[in-house]
Amino acid sequence: MDTFISNSPEETFGLGRRWAAELRPGWVVGLIGDLGSGKTQLVKGLAAGLGIPATVTSPTFALLQEHDDGTLPLAHIDLYRLESQQEIVSAGLEHYLTTPDGVTAAEWFERWLGRDWQPGQPLPESAKPADGQVLRLVHLADEGETKRKIFHEDFSD
Repeated sequence: MDTFISNSPEETFGLGRRWAAELRPGWVVGLIGDLGSGKTQLVKGLAAGLGIPATVTSPTFALLQEHDDGTLPLAHIDLYRLESQQEIVSAGLEHYLTTPDGVTAAEWFERWLGRDWQPGQPLPESAKPADGQVLRLVHLADEGETKRKIFHEDFSD
């Protein structure tokens, strides 16, 4: 598990921008963290690194924002308002979390993993990446007013 300490929103944005160079079609970036922990800021950096010119905001009420004008398509999902995998499937978002055409960045990814899942536990079957895909599971934790501890682990088939 790799750890990064961010001391500002700009550093979190920069981390996302650097990560964008690693992304390939089929990747899911699952973001876990409290409100204000930097999830959307990290996605803004991913989008910038993919050359997406649009303003990226959290899609809390829309659930999904699709950006097709970068080097890879980016689906930005916010699962905050959904309580379970069943609700996520009913909302038509399962494809983005299991077999995305481009890259998916999903905030509140723990809603997909299940409320009982904890870091260090095996992934549920529904969250395991398909052949050739990668899940980058990212945890963001507040360490102070602007300081964030960001750690991630990549899972693949």
